[in-house]
Amino acid sequence: MSVAAVILGAGKGRRYRGNTPKLRAPFKGKPLVTWAVSAAVGANLDEVIVVTGAVDLMDLLPSSVTILQNEAWDMGLATSLRVALDWAQRQGHDAVVVSLGDCPLVTKEAFSLVARADSTPIAIANYPNGRGHPIRLSSQIWPTLPISGDKGAKSFITRDDNYVTLVDCPGEPVDLDTQEDFKLWS
Repeated sequence: MSVAAVILGAGKGRRYRGNTPKLRAPFKGKPLVTWAVSAAVGANLDEVIVVTGAVDLMDLLPSSVTILQNEAWDMGLATSLRVALDWAQRQGHDAVVVSLGDCPLVTKEAFSLVARADSTPIAIANYPNGRGHPIRLSSQIWPTLPISGDKGAKSFITRDDNYVTLVDCPGEPVDLDTQEDFKLWS
């Protein structure tokens, strides 16, 4: 079974409103996106895919990751997920474990645990405060996921819990969207 990690980092981060693009902004001494990428790389899955778009992140990413450009990034998160899934399908992966570039406290252990949870088509990291990233998506459901908008797999996940396994994970699924979020979690 081949499983790839996917980091979605194509958005503009409009709510951040800083002098630096959000994914390049410093968080605890490192650019924000590097936290998520490091966790994905540390999980030792078959491939790490980073989807970029609005902001050039090339100089921040290790040479070991596959970088995909989403030209339609402004059409919503689902377009970035579709770019990653199309690539994963061509590479022969059976599943992807997806997280966001602005979720710096998701751990490599969370990626690994979710990757191994293959009893249902979807596995979601579960934390004391509820569900969060990363999310494992089996290739059997890729064709049913939206191709535009900001929902990604959310509509499928909420439709039928029989397709979902919750996986208890260490870490914190916080999504940093604003400068206030950065201050709160730093």
